[in-house]
Amino acid sequence: MLRIATRRSPLARWQANHVAELLRALEPGLEVVLHEVVTRGDRILEVPLAKVGGKGLFVKEIEDALLAGLAEVAVHSMKDLPAELSQGLVIGGVPEREDPRDALVAPRAGSLGGLPKGARVGTSSLRRGAQLRALRPDLRIEVVRGNVETRLKKALHGSSPSAEPSLDAVVLAHAGLIRLGLAHHVTYLFPPEEMLPAVAQGALALEGRAGDGATLARLLALEHPKTRVEVEAERGFLRRIGGSCQIPVAAHATAFGGEVRLRALVASVDGSRLVRGERSGPSGGARELGELVAEDLLSRGADRILREAEAQGVALSPPGRG
Repeated sequence: MLRIATRRSPLARWQANHVAELLRALEPGLEVVLHEVVTRGDRILEVPLAKVGGKGLFVKEIEDALLAGLAEVAVHSMKDLPAELSQGLVIGGVPEREDPRDALVAPRAGSLGGLPKGARVGTSSLRRGAQLRALRPDLRIEVVRGNVETRLKKALHGSSPSAEPSLDAVVLAHAGLIRLGLAHHVTYLFPPEEMLPAVAQGALALEGRAGDGATLARLLALEHPKTRVEVEAERGFLRRIGGSCQIPVAAHATAFGGEVRLRALVASVDGSRLVRGERSGPSGGARELGELVAEDLLSRGADRILREAEAQGVALSPPGRG
């Protein structure tokens, strides 16, 4: 029997069940069960993530279950996973990535440009908020927490189908909407040139114990090399930049023909300053490429944004916890 540790949200359970199905397809007769965990991030819904430590709150209890032997595998949204893993744990497999782009759900306006001045747009991400403010400084960005369905309903309707929506639009990860069968609500997809995605958005991380050779062999069979290269570049950037969920950080890599191209940014929370960078290099040096892009951004003003945030009392979480 193989046990998969996962959060209890509908999206997390979909992801875990998807991995379970892939494993059963490779090894017919394999018994795979879910070990559901309630994380601190799932319990704290009234406070913005940036004020309670970032998305690492969705990871710790799941990793603890792995280390305690309560499960053999953990399935995470890769963007939630720390740049530095807990000791004794490794990413054993990275399946093929879903669409990494951000999606706008604006039923009445359709597009970002169609939103009226002062429109209320919901997001749980400082990264999205900063880029939205840079694109449309007139918008009112409102923090929304909860699972995908809860956030989506705020733009579709209120507590009942007849209730008026509480927001003019919400921005969500397209991957999550696709996986939950909700992509038909999308009215606009942001190209990366307009809004850079979160590091590793759309990718899954299959985590296991470093010494568990049998399980790691199973996870390796689900590996998608192109996706691994892309997330290695993005996570290399994140690791070196030292950012967190308290600072808007974004990165998007594309691998092709033995090369990988990485675009990244660091922004101030109000969107008034965006430091962008881009570089290409061999796929075999994806992580080092990410670090080089980070060095470039730090030398061109990203370091000042990070220092100012810390001076203003923003408690930065460890790199990659957001």
